[in-house]
Amino acid sequence: MSSNRRNAGFGFLGFTAALLIGVSSFTGPALAQSKELVVFAAASLKTALDEAAANWVKESGKPAPKISYAASNALAKQLEQGAPADLFLSADLDWMDYAQQKNLIVKESRVSLLANRIALIAPSDAKTTVTLAPGIDLSAALGESRLAMGNVDSVPAGKYGKAALEKLGGWDKVKDKIAQADNVRAALLLVSRGEAPLGIVYTTDAAADPKVKVIATFPEDTHPPIVYPVAITKDSANPDAQGFLIYLRGNGAKASFEKQGFTVLNKPASSS
Repeated sequence: MSSNRRNAGFGFLGFTAALLIGVSSFTGPALAQSKELVVFAAASLKTALDEAAANWVKESGKPAPKISYAASNALAKQLEQGAPADLFLSADLDWMDYAQQKNLIVKESRVSLLANRIALIAPSDAKTTVTLAPGIDLSAALGESRLAMGNVDSVPAGKYGKAALEKLGGWDKVKDKIAQADNVRAALLLVSRGEAPLGIVYTTDAAADPKVKVIATFPEDTHPPIVYPVAITKDSANPDAQGFLIYLRGNGAKASFEKQGFTVLNKPASSS
């Protein structure tokens, strides 16, 4: 595939990913006047959280929450810019720490809810085999193509992936062959559509797409712990925020998260 075709495909898939996972810019007045529960959630939570939210609606009789999925960094920045939301679910501790330091969340409501793993994926029909060991070199498996990842400077999955490759001594060999996506689900789509032969995503993302397969899971000691914290936002005035947070911490949501491959932590935690 030529470089132009790769770039064009990547741009199209980035747009498609935004449509599929419901990432949209906010309109302050419209959302501020809405009484629906608004949730900002990391893109990797989509499959599990959609199911948990649907079950909460059935059990509680409450209106369906409006869930906006995007990269955690983008959501934290939107909160900082005044985007109205009631709950924030981040894919890493750093961006929840950022929100807390900016006084955007209720510190006492913060909980470390879930844990996850990252993996190297390929299209489901690929014959590629890779061992994630010290000295790894993915360049041969990539050929003239690129490794799909979330943005390595800001998107949690991209940051974890870069850290893991650095720990294994393989980052310098592929750093110029990265297709960086705005969020992890966009990186997943690049591999699912065959635009990239390899990608780094959460194992839960791989489980959500039958067109990809995990070819290797990164050892947990190669990157910081992957923890998903959740908190009520400082400006939330919706009484359902507390109810939905309680549900997410309970057995009803636990089944949805575990089915997708998350580890449920449910531990109160806050930045020091």
